[in-house]
Amino acid sequence: MKGRNKMTIERFGNLTDKELMATTGAVLKGLPGNKAFTNPPPQLGQLQTAADEMTAAMAAQAHGGRAATAEKTKKRAALIEILTTLARYVEANCGNDEATLLTSGFDVVPRKGASSPLEKPTILIVKNGHGGELVAVVRKTHRAQSYQAETSAVGPTGPGPWQPAGVFTTSRSMRLPGLTAGTNYAIHVRAVGGSTGYSDWSDPVVHMCM
Repeated sequence: MKGRNKMTIERFGNLTDKELMATTGAVLKGLPGNKAFTNPPPQLGQLQTAADEMTAAMAAQAHGGRAATAEKTKKRAALIEILTTLARYVEANCGNDEATLLTSGFDVVPRKGASSPLEKPTILIVKNGHGGELVAVVRKTHRAQSYQAETSAVGPTGPGPWQPAGVFTTSRSMRLPGLTAGTNYAIHVRAVGGSTGYSDWSDPVVHMCM
């Protein structure tokens, strides 16, 4: 990431309640015990409680009046305050490395660009998931509606035919199941959306499935 401005995590005030809770869930999964972020602020321990309170307030709002709405607004603000503190910590400790930042569960602000076609995605990390599964982390593509992934078993003569591996609405954790342990797989991804419907396929990354 040398030569680039410091990355900024996507802020939370403009997120819908559903998007806010999705981000919270990703951080609860990605940040605790993360070897890249070994000394998180105390707010990490408060995040689950704030998430539970927000969930309860959202449920109550569906059947309540102005008081229930006010309570949900209060719980939302408290949750955003905690996420903001954690986001500042992650930004300061990720070494300006996007792949490291994404492991926290947070996302980065989409890059600005006026062109209509989508830019080609970049695969940042491929790692092993559960048995017979690889997990790809891809740099977020501005204006992408979703992402398509394909895999290809790599044999002695090179990659074989590309096989569909799923459609994903997030770039942070693309789980590619149904693979054979001990086999090298090439993986590539393209973004869906923009004026042309699809971006170009990313450069392939090869990783052995365990």
